Amino acid sequence: QVQLVESGGGLVQAGGSLRLSCAASGRTFSSYAVGWFRQAPGKEREFVTAISWSGGFTRSADSVKGRFTISRDNTKNTAYLQMNSLKPEDTAVYYCAAGGRLTGWDTDYDYWGQGTRVTVSS
Repeated sequence: QVQLVESGGGLVQAGGSLRLSCAASGRTFSSYAVGWFRQAPGKEREFVTAISWSGGFTRSADSVKGRFTISRDNTKNTAYLQMNSLKPEDTAVYYCAAGGRLTGWDTDYDYWGQGTRVTVSS
């Protein structure tokens, strides 16, 4: 079992940066891929980016490539999402999730955090 807690959300102006953290409890965190998803008001949840259990492989949605970077520190049981050059359309609740393989499908992830809100003002 893995419990996930996101933090680091907030209000930022367009062009600014935020770093989200996903802290995990449970000794098996390092064996899971971690994904970040987001859900904007009135929209479906969408894939943002994900990282393999080792950190050696990542994949990202086209909308965030070149702006967002995912990383993880298995010694700290924490994953991170560095978000740069933020745009108003990045406004959403951001969720981290852990699963058995690196995919962009939310159904492949078994454990989810409660989310952290990111608001980007224009």
